[in-house]
Parts: sequence; C-alpha cells; structure tokens
Amino acid sequence: MCGITGAAWTDPQLAVSADALRRMTDSISHRGPDDAGYYQRDFQSRSPYPPIPGVALGHRRLSIIDLAGGHQPLANEDETVWTVFNGEIYNFHALRSRLEGAGHTFRTHSDTETIVHLYEDEGPDCFRHFNGMFAIAIWDQRERRLVLGRDRLGQKPVYYYHHAGRIVFGSELKTLLALPDVPREVDPSAVDEYLTYQYVPHPNTILKGIKKLAPGELAVFSDAGLHVERYWKPDFAHEDKRPAHLQEAELRELFDDAVRLRLQADVPLGAFLSGGIDSSLVVSSMQKFSDRPVKTFSIGFPQKEYDETSFARQVATHLGTEHHEFQVTPSALEILPKLIWHYDEPMADSSAIPTWYVSQQTRAEVTVALSGDGGDELFAGYRRYRAVGLGAMIDRLGPLKRVLGAKVWQKLPSSGRQKSWLRQGRRFSEAISMSPQRRYLDWISIFNESRRGQLYSDEFVAQLGDNDPFDFLKAAWQRCGKRDAVTCASLADLVTYLPCDLNCKVDIASMAHALEVRQPFLDYRLVEYAAALPISRKYSRGRGKQILRKVFGDRLPKEIWNRPKMGFGVPLDYWFRHELKELLTDSLLSEKALSRGLFREETVRELLDEHMSNQFDHSARLWALLVLELWQREWIDA
Repeated sequence: MCGITGAAWTDPQLAVSADALRRMTDSISHRGPDDAGYYQRDFQSRSPYPPIPGVALGHRRLSIIDLAGGHQPLANEDETVWTVFNGEIYNFHALRSRLEGAGHTFRTHSDTETIVHLYEDEGPDCFRHFNGMFAIAIWDQRERRLVLGRDRLGQKPVYYYHHAGRIVFGSELKTLLALPDVPREVDPSAVDEYLTYQYVPHPNTILKGIKKLAPGELAVFSDAGLHVERYWKPDFAHEDKRPAHLQEAELRELFDDAVRLRLQADVPLGAFLSGGIDSSLVVSSMQKFSDRPVKTFSIGFPQKEYDETSFARQVATHLGTEHHEFQVTPSALEILPKLIWHYDEPMADSSAIPTWYVSQQTRAEVTVALSGDGGDELFAGYRRYRAVGLGAMIDRLGPLKRVLGAKVWQKLPSSGRQKSWLRQGRRFSEAISMSPQRRYLDWISIFNESRRGQLYSDEFVAQLGDNDPFDFLKAAWQRCGKRDAVTCASLADLVTYLPCDLNCKVDIASMAHALEVRQPFLDYRLVEYAAALPISRKYSRGRGKQILRKVFGDRLPKEIWNRPKMGFGVPLDYWFRHELKELLTDSLLSEKALSRGLFREETVRELLDEHMSNQFDHSARLWALLVLELWQREWIDA
C-alpha cells in the first residue's frame, strides 16, 4: 500500500524536473512513510527515428510484503519496463509461478515484480489477470508509452491531467496541484454533481480538465495522445439460473478464498469490526484461517444511537478475537481542517469522521485491516432498497400509482427528523410518479433537482450548460438490462456510490494514517458471482442478504442476524445547533462565500433557520455546503 505519482511528456518544454517530482511525491508522504523512490528519464530525440518521451515516476512506500526487497520504482531485467504501484496483487504467487515457468527471472519476493513481467508478456492486457486493489503506472520504453490502470472496483484512485504533450498523474489530487502550471479552476458541473451525490462522480473531478480513471479502466499515453478504455466489463444483465445448492456452495468457497488471499502480509494484521453482518462475517472467516485470535477494532460514541460497540463486543466474544474497543468523543472543529486537506475534493459523507477515528486507533496496533465494505451493494442490504421494491410494485399498478403520486399527499406536514416515517412517506409520494431511475436519484440525492433549483443563483445556473447529474446513475442502471428494480439499484450503487464515496472515504481516511484496508467482498470473482444472483436469493420481504443468512447462519449469533441496521455516522444535526453553529453560520453567510455567486443567500438562510429552529433536519445539506466552502478556502483561495 503506497502512493504513486509522476508524468510523461512528448514536448521537452513540458518536462517535470527532479525537484518538481520530489514535491509531488512528498505531498503524499503520509501514504507511504517507510520509503521513497524516483525514476526519471529525459525526452530523447532520435531523428530519423521517433523520439522517446520523457518520464518521471515517484513512489512513497508503506511496507507490507517483502519488507527488504519491495523498493519502487521497480524494473524488469533490462530496465525497459518500470512501474510504480499502489495496492496489493493478491494472486501474485500464482502469477509468479506462471511467469517463472515462462522464463522470467525474479529478484524480489514482492507482488510488484509480477506487474513488470506480466506486462512484458501481455502488454496492457495484464490488468485483466490481477486479482487485487491497485493503481498502477507502467513506463514502457520500447513502445514509448506510459500505461495507467485502476482496479475493477475502484478501491485505489488514479487522478490525471492531460494537456498538450504531457500527462501528470497521482494517487491524490494534491500531487498534480504541486505543479504550478496545473490549473485550479472549479468546474460548475462538478459542483452540481457534488450537491446531488455528495461526491464528484468519475471521470470528472471538482477541477476543470483534471480527471480520474473509472474503476476497471486503463489509459495509454504516447506521442499519439491519450487513449482510455475499460478492461473490465461485467455482464450485469446476466442472471444465474443454477439450482440454489450450487449457488450456495460457490458462495462459501468464493468468500472464504477472498478472505484467505487478503491475509498475506509480513506486518501485523487485524480487522474493523462494527458488529454488523458484513464485518462480522469477514472476521469469522479470518478466524477460520488463523491459529491465533484475530485482532479486531471498533469505536464507540457517547450518543447511543451512533454506538455499535455492544454488538461488536458480542461478535468478538462469540468468535474469540482479541478485541480492541475505543470510546471517542469526536471533535468536529478539530477534525474538519484535516478532512478538508486530505480529501482534496469536497466529499460530503460525514461518516468519514468515524472512519478517520477507527483508522487512527487501528493503526496504533496493526498495519493492515480487513473490512466488510461492499456487502450491502452485492447482497441488497441497504434499507432504501425496500422503497425501491415497493416503488416497482406500485409501478405495476397504474391506478394506485396515480393515487399515491397525487399532490394531496405532498401537502401533509413534514417531520423534521431525518428518518421519520412521515418524512420518508412524503418523499416517497413526491417521487412515485417518476421513472424508477429518476425516483431513485431523488431519494438518494443530498439536494434533489427541485432543491438545487431553489439553491442556485441565476449566475451559477448560466454556467451549467446541458450537463445532467442524472446521466451518471442512469448509465449505471441501464447496464442491468431488464432485471428487477432492486437488482438495478444495488448494482448501480456498486459502480457509482461504492467507488466514488465509500472506497474514496476508506482510502483517504486509512492512508492518512498509513493503514492499509482490504475488502474481501470486493474480490472481483465474488462481485461477478453476486451480481448474477436472482434477486430472490438476496432479497425477500423487505430484507436483504438472504443467501448470506442461509450459507453462513451458523457463524454468527442469532442476535446479529436480526439486529436493526445502523449507519456509521455522527450527530451532525446536534453539532450544527451547538459546537459547529458559529462556524457553520459564519462560513456559509460570510462575505467571501456569498461573493462566489453560487447560491441564493435567502435559500441558504432558510436552510439554516429551519435547522436551528428544529423545524427540519437539514444536516446533510448543510454539511455538504460547509465542506464545499471550506474546501474552496483551502484549495482555491490560498
């Protein structure tokens, strides 16, 4: 687990100097405190032969496997192929055996060396053979090209800026911004997307011209320009029709093997344990392969509705783990500046706060931790899928749909509580007349289309053009063909919400503390298997994860299977009325914020007034606005 950065150029006037490369690399030293490495080669003119582009590669290392021999950048035998790599290749032992059989010679025991040798044999097709989480840059001197690749589920990020005759890339946006000629112009369409989803969807970033590779994509830069393509194209329209007993046997084998592969490390290893089904199953499988108690970690909060430690403790006792429990009192005022700096782009998922704290506490004991991320998307675990299923049923009943979508329901009083039945019922009624995709976006949006219209100034609207944030979700939904609505929603979440929000949140929070987090549910074999399961195997009577209960029911206490699902959150609504009230008001209504011309002052004041008077819980919206304003002060105004 590391941080990578670098550049390649076909115009010698755009060369990246050694000092600039070090600045770029040093900006992500937190990702790899154990080592630093550099490779640089100047642009080479070879008339009458084609010139060889210049290249610069930088690496910060967090040592996990082959502590002595895993230094990067790393080359093949004749130093014509070089790589820098962030992540883990879990099947590297099998790949190494194959490559040695083909005549390749290895000098180290690291997974990194399999990359250069497999690239020698396969070229850019090498990414199809890796089972892992990765961001990889490969410099190929013979073919005069730089190749970038991102893992299938987007666990590791790759930012890049391609302009004229140069590409600059890095694990974090700040590596690119270390170069003074990389522009820092906010993209209005990205702001619109951010306020819809609480993140900026790939391939865009918050800054004009800077992109990020989508999950399962590779990019090739050469004197012919930049070419981006998708190397992983799972068929989400396919449904597995095999008998249930065959599906269940395959799930047991795939899941345990995914966990087993992720136990490879030459450093201390443990697991996040929330007491939910997904993290608990990961720990149960870890314990199965371990000859000693697994180290598990959970954090608790003073507010009971946000505290899951009693469930985690119950699972730890049941499985016999070495459990570490931390009680923390989050200080938003203290942590906010750290989050704004580390996340580079505005990201409004407030669960980044507890993720930050659990990563910080876990790193004090281990260097690698496994987590349960991905289980909800793969096995239809989110509560909102109940509404999706109900909406699909109503869609089939035309007259009932017209009654439930009638304006009279929208005149009912709305509760201020975020999760009240009255509020959820009203939102359901407001959206029921829409298409299933539009309806789902309306439900998951921080600011839905109507609220964004009320928020934006005329000046800002004029800058948006024809971009529609809905297109991102719609494209993901349509990949599922004619499958049922719950499957479409969950698999759309798998390729949108999971990489852009959850994986980004975990990557940044964990790497800020030099902690590697591995996610067994995101083994691509398990993902392809779960995506093809009929919805009846995953979801029934408003409850998801049915096949997990069937296959792994004996691994966890019955109370864990039946407990209500809790979010990994913090009391934003309370904070905004107390310790964050002054910061929130002073920031959003400041002359600096209002002068940006993005939002209507009267709408912002209305949101604040309704929240402070306890009329309505606008905490998620206010957090999104606060993060955006503080991000601009950190990265744009400075």
